[in-house]
Amino acid sequence: MKVKNKKEFDYTRLQIKVLFTLIGVIAAFLFALALMYFLHWNSIGGRWITQVAADFLQMGFFVVQNMYPPFFILLVLLICAGLFFIIRAFLRYVAKPLSDVEESLGMLLIDNAEEIRLPEELTAITQRLNAMKQTLERRKLEAQSAEQRKNELVMYLAHDIRTPLTSVIGYLSLLEEVENMPAEQRKKYTHIALDKSYRLEKMINEFFEITRYNLQQIQIKKTDIDLYYMLVQLTDELLPILSKNGNTAILHADEEFMIYGDSEKLGRVFTNVLKNAAAYSYPNTEIHITAQKSDDTATITFQNKGDSIPPEKCAAIFKKFYRLDEARTSDTGGAGLGLAIAKEIITLHGGSITVESHEQITSFVITLPLSHTVS
Repeated sequence: MKVKNKKEFDYTRLQIKVLFTLIGVIAAFLFALALMYFLHWNSIGGRWITQVAADFLQMGFFVVQNMYPPFFILLVLLICAGLFFIIRAFLRYVAKPLSDVEESLGMLLIDNAEEIRLPEELTAITQRLNAMKQTLERRKLEAQSAEQRKNELVMYLAHDIRTPLTSVIGYLSLLEEVENMPAEQRKKYTHIALDKSYRLEKMINEFFEITRYNLQQIQIKKTDIDLYYMLVQLTDELLPILSKNGNTAILHADEEFMIYGDSEKLGRVFTNVLKNAAAYSYPNTEIHITAQKSDDTATITFQNKGDSIPPEKCAAIFKKFYRLDEARTSDTGGAGLGLAIAKEIITLHGGSITVESHEQITSFVITLPLSHTVS
């Protein structure tokens, strides 16, 4: 990565702060040294050192004594100057890795940037930054894919809305224009217009579903739930959808089956799963709903008979805006949000939802904790 202004990463303020701190320490050291010199070295200690230096240099005592003070001061100044440059170089050395890390952080936001490389002593930070970079890139691709799917679905729905709307307008126009239309024909046209209106309503609801999913976080409020009664009520409400292709729902559960959760949200989950099972079941087949307890866990299974789902699609079926059969007509396919929302709700309950499919049998398995302590 090329940086236009390198001063952005030189940590000058940090260096100045540390430098002034060290200067203060050195000043205190010099003050203590000068105090010692005037109070001690200028008397007994000074005379002893002067005598040793005179004997070593083979010079007179008073000559060396006159040389001692300026020499001492010069020596101290030289030591301080040396310390200053050593500390200055040390600060630059310490700040360099920080500058490298700062520069690497900028690379996290650059598309298709090369792999981050830092000095060997920063290997752990290098690995962490590269892992973050890969995670950000993966999330960005997932977000782009979800956004593209959403846009495509909105486009498909907007396009498909024209068909039922045109039909409704056309048949209502005929009913208004032809005053002496036979009763049987009038009834037929009215039924067609009503059917297309229901389809139009469903499409509009899907638009609202997409908007709610993107703008609103799901909140849950838990209470005690009679699971058996909820599932019985669910099968009754969806009877028209099931009977449309001759399917029936068979419930296998204890009548005294209680769970703890958000009844409205879990009802939505079970509805989405059962509607999905009905949409992909063979005509005139049974859909089995089984509820069992195991230790502190409730397991609810929806099993239907239909074309097996490939393993790669089983892994993606709970993704947002994913449609199992992209070629499926808009009359039967949804917005691809039902199972994604179901997974989010179950996760918020501390449970899980999975799908298994083989030999024309597909099973959605939902597990929920029975404990009230799970949030």
